[in-house]
Amino acid sequence: MTASLQAKPMNPGITCNDLQRSLKFYTEGLGFEVTRTGDKDGKLQFAMLKAGDALIGIGQDDFAKGRDRVKGVGVRFWITTAQDVAAVATRVKAAGYTLDSEPAPAPWGPLTFTLKDPDGYLISVSHDA
Repeated sequence: MTASLQAKPMNPGITCNDLQRSLKFYTEGLGFEVTRTGDKDGKLQFAMLKAGDALIGIGQDDFAKGRDRVKGVGVRFWITTAQDVAAVATRVKAAGYTLDSEPAPAPWGPLTFTLKDPDGYLISVSHDA
């Protein structure tokens, strides 16, 4: 019998159309902090973001596969927190972003809200208790 994978937290990396716009969303809207950046020819191309134990890498699309390439379809990131989820939602809205769903109990109990990042990646923020 093969042992199951003993994984640590996953750290997704996504591609975005406008890195500055995405950085603003994740930092000002959700409260992530930039922990590392990478550039090419003096232009920012990548950023690693952190919020608590969650990490996400965001890279500027080079558009080699076309400028019309759809992003975010079929992808949802679940962020769990012990913080007041309604207060987090208020922060997101105060930063100028629209929620897809207001904070409400999920069918299994915890208070949750949902929104999309600038490239259509679905994000659900949920209380972990």
